[in-house]
Amino acid sequence: MVGTSSSCASFDDVSVVLTEPVKLLCSYGGKILPRRLDGRLRYVGGHTRILAVRRSISFSELQVKLRELCGWGAVSLRCQLPTEDMDALVSVTSDEDLANLVEEYDLASRDRRMSPPKIRAFLLLHRASEPSCTSPVAAADRCVRQASVREKHWQ
Repeated sequence: MVGTSSSCASFDDVSVVLTEPVKLLCSYGGKILPRRLDGRLRYVGGHTRILAVRRSISFSELQVKLRELCGWGAVSLRCQLPTEDMDALVSVTSDEDLANLVEEYDLASRDRRMSPPKIRAFLLLHRASEPSCTSPVAAADRCVRQASVREKHWQ
């Protein structure tokens, strides 16, 4: 479709993919908890907002937008890959991590005929002064590990 005057765009058209904004479905202020019936993780409480950003955004620019969105001074970003469940969240801490995340979603969108998926992002309050064992990121990791152990136990 590159170079044609067709008004229809496909995800195979690189120029369309590169100009589309990246949409993040940002959840913050809640908790990741296992469901009672099956032990699968879900997000409970808090707020969820959609944030659209340009593809060329740097990690530091994204951090500013995320802090503005949730009103916190410092934010840790964990994201769900399009092919994974919530028990496999990945930390996004650099420009390279962000580029890899967008690439994973671009690959997943090629298999879909509708609009590209939104990146499921979880914002965690980051307190640099806390010991790492009690930080929100460590707490979320413990929750994910505990739910995984429970799920295996129920099988």
